[in-house]
Amino acid sequence: MMRKKKRSSITVDDDSTLDVPKSKKTKSSGRPTKSSVQDSYPDSVFVQFLKESGVTLTAGSTANEIAVDQVIFQKRLQQQLRKHPRFPNIIQEFISALETYIEDPERFRNCLLPCVPSSTSHSGSYQESLVRLLLGIEMLQTQVINTLFEKLPEFMFEGVSEDGLNVPRLIINQLKWLDRIVDAKLWHCRDQCLTDLMQMVSVAPVEIQRDIITSLPEILEDSQHGDIAKELNALLQQNTQLPVPILDALSSLNLSSALLSEVRDVVMGTLSAVQLEDLPVIVKFILHSISASDANEVVCDLRKKLELEQCVLPAVLQASQSRMKSKTNKKFVALVLEVIKSAIRFQKTISEAWLKAIENVDESDDHKVVDLLVLFILHSTNANHSRRGAERVLRVKVRKGLIQENLLQKTFKGHAQVMRGYFPSILALAQGLLRSPDCCVVSFGGHMYKQAFTAFDSYCQQEVVGSLVTHACSGVSGEVDVALELLCELVSQKPAEMSQFTVFVKGILDYMDNLTSQQIRRLFHLLSCLAFGQEQHGGHIQDDMHIVIRKQLSSTVPKYKRIGIIGAVMMVGSMGACRNKPDGSQGGTLPKETHRQVMALLELVRSCSESSPEAAALYYDELANLLQTCKLDPLVQAWIGKSVLEDFQEDFVVDLGPDLSGPFVFPASVMHNLDEDESQGGIAINLLPLMTQDQRVSPLCLSSFFRLLRLCEEVQHQGDLEEIDALLGCPLILTDMEVVEKVESLSKAEREFLCSLLFYTINWFRETVNAFCKQNDPEMKMKVVTRIQNITYLQSLLQTCLAATPGYTPPQANFDGESAEGMIPSSSSALPKKGKKESSGRKRKASASKNSSGDKSQLEGAAEAEDSQQVKTEKEKDAKSGVSLSLYWPFFRELDVEVLSVLQCGLLSRTLLDTELHSKLREEVQLGPAELLFLLEDMWRKLDFSLASAPAKKAPFLKSKTDRAVGFAHLQQKNAKEIATYCIELLPTLCTHLENCHNHFQTLLSEHQGVVDAPGVDVKEQQLMCSAYQLLLQVLHTTFSWAGFSGPEHRALLKSALGVLAGRLKEDETDLTLDQLSRHAFEYLQNFRSTVPSLNTALCLIQLLIVLSQYGGSNHRTYREQITTLTKRFLCQEWVTASGEKERGNKYNDALQTLLSIYLEHTDDVLKAVEEIAGEGVPELLNAAKDANSRSWPTLNRQTFLVYYKSMMAVLERAVRKIPPSKQTDNQEVQSEKLLTWNLAVRDFHILINLVKMFDSRPVLTVCLKYGRLFLESFLKLGMPLLDYSFKKHKEDVQSLLKTFQLSTRQLHHMCGHSKIRQDTGLTNHVPALKKNLEQFVYRVKAMLTLNHCQEAFWLGNLKNRDLKGEEILSQRSQAVDEAEEESSQLQSEEEV
Repeated sequence: MMRKKKRSSITVDDDSTLDVPKSKKTKSSGRPTKSSVQDSYPDSVFVQFLKESGVTLTAGSTANEIAVDQVIFQKRLQQQLRKHPRFPNIIQEFISALETYIEDPERFRNCLLPCVPSSTSHSGSYQESLVRLLLGIEMLQTQVINTLFEKLPEFMFEGVSEDGLNVPRLIINQLKWLDRIVDAKLWHCRDQCLTDLMQMVSVAPVEIQRDIITSLPEILEDSQHGDIAKELNALLQQNTQLPVPILDALSSLNLSSALLSEVRDVVMGTLSAVQLEDLPVIVKFILHSISASDANEVVCDLRKKLELEQCVLPAVLQASQSRMKSKTNKKFVALVLEVIKSAIRFQKTISEAWLKAIENVDESDDHKVVDLLVLFILHSTNANHSRRGAERVLRVKVRKGLIQENLLQKTFKGHAQVMRGYFPSILALAQGLLRSPDCCVVSFGGHMYKQAFTAFDSYCQQEVVGSLVTHACSGVSGEVDVALELLCELVSQKPAEMSQFTVFVKGILDYMDNLTSQQIRRLFHLLSCLAFGQEQHGGHIQDDMHIVIRKQLSSTVPKYKRIGIIGAVMMVGSMGACRNKPDGSQGGTLPKETHRQVMALLELVRSCSESSPEAAALYYDELANLLQTCKLDPLVQAWIGKSVLEDFQEDFVVDLGPDLSGPFVFPASVMHNLDEDESQGGIAINLLPLMTQDQRVSPLCLSSFFRLLRLCEEVQHQGDLEEIDALLGCPLILTDMEVVEKVESLSKAEREFLCSLLFYTINWFRETVNAFCKQNDPEMKMKVVTRIQNITYLQSLLQTCLAATPGYTPPQANFDGESAEGMIPSSSSALPKKGKKESSGRKRKASASKNSSGDKSQLEGAAEAEDSQQVKTEKEKDAKSGVSLSLYWPFFRELDVEVLSVLQCGLLSRTLLDTELHSKLREEVQLGPAELLFLLEDMWRKLDFSLASAPAKKAPFLKSKTDRAVGFAHLQQKNAKEIATYCIELLPTLCTHLENCHNHFQTLLSEHQGVVDAPGVDVKEQQLMCSAYQLLLQVLHTTFSWAGFSGPEHRALLKSALGVLAGRLKEDETDLTLDQLSRHAFEYLQNFRSTVPSLNTALCLIQLLIVLSQYGGSNHRTYREQITTLTKRFLCQEWVTASGEKERGNKYNDALQTLLSIYLEHTDDVLKAVEEIAGEGVPELLNAAKDANSRSWPTLNRQTFLVYYKSMMAVLERAVRKIPPSKQTDNQEVQSEKLLTWNLAVRDFHILINLVKMFDSRPVLTVCLKYGRLFLESFLKLGMPLLDYSFKKHKEDVQSLLKTFQLSTRQLHHMCGHSKIRQDTGLTNHVPALKKNLEQFVYRVKAMLTLNHCQEAFWLGNLKNRDLKGEEILSQRSQAVDEAEEESSQLQSEEEV
């Protein structure tokens, strides 16, 4: 050892080599680099010590060599320094020599690079750099670090050298993972190191800054993490160019939650200003730093500041920017979403927080692209069962109109590449939305399908088409409609892409048995466009289409023949559509071969349908629809028009002659001629002879054929019907209608013949009105109105005939549905469907006058049927009355929407001239009450079908006999927006008619001092006006209830509609907001409250006001108060029919129950309202005469008591369910308020329960048992916890409440006993659950007393079974112990407690 020490201190001469143990001695080498090091630094302590310790320094690009193991080297060097005579000064000499040595950049670089083992070394292949080895020696570490920091600025701005080495990075790497710090004094070294490093960061270039920052966690100790974080946090606020390295460093630090939250807030603040490439790292840091307690807040904040829309350039700018940049942006967006996906997958709190953040957005404008993307991520990962949550949130948001189609379009347009990865989830969500019963949700699902088809590749397109085909084959009507509509849209927008999937679509043909006629039309339109479209993409299925059509046409089964006719006509529409004129065509636009095929197909359909009048009529109707919706080739159009005109004249039109005799069932007579001056030599419709004689032409085809003729003329002459206008006024060969008066004396065959004759005549007039309603000539308008008068008159005759002809089947009028068998109303049908005509308005004989307006049936309680107590009177009236024509409406021809324009006609007049052209007389025509009612009924049916909320689209277990769409084939060709727009155009006219009704009843009341049933009042006219009044309000209600108005795309349409109503009140004001328009419209309609003639009309007015109040924005409370006041006014009004009788009957009761429910739901204090009715109104009723009403509530009588009772019990139960649950932490004031509420509720309940003693009918008992159980359940769940907490402070109130409630429960127990004695299963079904709750109540009270240390105040006994009168039930006395026990507990006196 002494020898080694001595040798280590001597200097090295030029030729000598360092003496090392022989076993480790390196080979002598003649390398110039080695000798040059020793020559340059002959007296260097640094070189000498290294040599003796086992490291040989080299010059140039050759790495330093190490001959011994690293640990041995460090140990030898440390021993040499420690045992040197000049220790510790030798350390400074060594460092000085080191600094001198590394002044040469090349040698410094070699010291930073890993050493290489010498040829004699047995150490591993990888060795640390010389500087790294020196840093591992404790006594040298501090000074070596200082030396490195001093050298770092020299290389800071040099960048990367030619050989690719970055010296600053090498220097920093030397400081990482230094683990041999044992001296306490060296902690200062670390603090100084941190200070120096942060100083370097402040002056270094960005690249060096990044290297230093990312290395900090590896350089410094764990105990310094807090200090590092504070420094980095401060730096992050100052420098936005370094967020990524700073966050990388922070992610590797062990930080306290407070500091982490502070750092996260700073990061969140810089989120909107960072570069896109830095965004993934920042989002990852934020999400990974979330704890369960702050997850909701952080994710909500992150969602607000994450603007992915700004990451995608608009299409206009994308063209000018490089494609590479666009791809890069999308790549970073994908990385952000991948970070979110990873966080959602592995952290339950984050998935829940995202759902909550999206759910809490309550404005459509606040929703972002990221919301939809995150919902897709949640659905695709299904982390923590998030799939169901994503489906629920998306459905709710779409239903409320918060997530709209434009947001979906923006998401697909900007992030299609990202969304491709979530295609399975998009497809699954679209499938779920399309099956929803909500129309706006279905629309959004369809939009998802379309966007996916447009944005994604062919595989996804195939999956989309396959999914839509599955929907189309599902058998669920609404689902099939939407799927076929989407497929049609895709074919029209993307024919080339859809042609690849024709074989999928063709598969729907196998499921045609379950499709309606409208769905079959769409299917064949879809396939025809694919097979015969102008691009001819689907030529390979043309033969298949022809085969299917011929097979169906040749079938003898009417259903399949109907499919064949519809399919063939749709094929004609695609094959014969007008195209660009090709070379070689003769006047037409079709190639010769295509034209020949179209003609052949039309002839085939015609020949196959001749044998059946129904098939022929369907062919005419389908061809007419085709002409209305499709522009055909001129040659095809001309051929159809010519053949139709010739055949119609030959089959149905005859010249009038003096002789009309023939073998007819009834004497022939020319009727309903509007062209009196042309009575000689004119034409007539040959109806009676066609029905009597066995001819090849059936009168069944008359209306259909005329519709086809009319549309051919319209198309060929641009809407001018001059060539066929004689058909509007021409008479029909019928019989004298006086025969109707003696219909009872006719045979059954004659009665049925007469009914059919009337049906054919009415349907002919309906088609003529359809044809000429759009003509502007005043004379034509007069004839149209006259024809409507004829219809109403003939309908009154038809009612009389149908009443005398039970079991009669009318001739079919709509041929695209199933046979008429299932639509025949049974003779026992007593009540029409909701919204249709009622029998009570028809209790009269039909007028025989031709032009008098016959009365139609009334709608919804215009005048109700008599009560069951007046059976005899009822039967007498029924004998005189007709049946409800509303049950037969599928057997009438459909009126076009344009017919409603007749409502705009005022007083029409014309001057009749004599033969010398002098004015003879002036004829005037206007819409009477019957005609107005006729048009309004049709309008309401159309709006109810098109605009009313779609019913649940679940497939019924048993298919109903009637199809809801029968009679709306033409209407289905228009979408809901077109119908709503047309209706809004008619709103001024509707308002005028509404005001006329109002003025009529106001005049009536003023003339008769407020008595509506005064002598001299025309009862029939009153009934008509009452029904018209109600229908006008129903039409307005259906229009404004349209779900489409909730969407922003129809906001302008809504404002225009409200503007019409508001304009009737405030004519001069313009540019009003939606709130102002709603308020003015509300005020306008409120003005009609004084003249509503019936309770049903009053209900329609209230429902309309409620709908308008929903558009009122911030004034909900004001609207609510006004609706409550008005509803109470109607409830406190006595309603009398025009004949002087009180309104009564089932529909009156239904309307009363709805009105009462509206009042109780809108009133501010439900409990007070219930107490007012039950505590004041009912006692008045009990003290009144048998048939009298309650004085303060005139609508409350013995017949309507059940309505009131059921409504009050139901609303009371709902009210207590809404009382907030009690908490032990509630303050005394809150507890007192809740206790008071429960006291009021229990008191109301007690009053209602006691009423059963006076009104003990079975329905009342059923209501009491049902809602009594529900009230008791709510009390146990919500009321008893309140008593637990309130007993000590509010002892008297709790005692009073329980004693009152005990009386009610005892009465419920008596009802249970009564139900068992009666053995009425309708009542006993409620008993087990009720007795269970009664028993729970007993023990729950005991638990409450025990909790408050008052258990001695409770005792339990057996309650005897009694009936409603309180008498003991003897048959159950022996079983009293076994019966469920009710509370017989008695709270002792206050002194005992």
